Amino acid sequence: MGRGRAKAKQTKVARALKYGGPQTDFDRLQAELGNGSTEEPAELDDSYDVVEDPYADDPYAKYYDDDDDEESTG
Repeated sequence: MGRGRAKAKQTKVARALKYGGPQTDFDRLQAELGNGSTEEPAELDDSYDVVEDPYADDPYAKYYDDDDDEESTG
């Protein structure tokens, strides 16, 4: 027993979501996304090492064509 009230409430909520839909607060969304803020952008951290190309010394690298890997198998 007691299932009727719970089911009626779930039905009411489901109908409200289906037909009414949530109202979007665009001002709150804009504030959350950070548009229009006067905050300075963060600077990049220079503590990371620069990754060099591991194939820079490969004498055969100039003969490799990147488009060969994208052939269709169909």
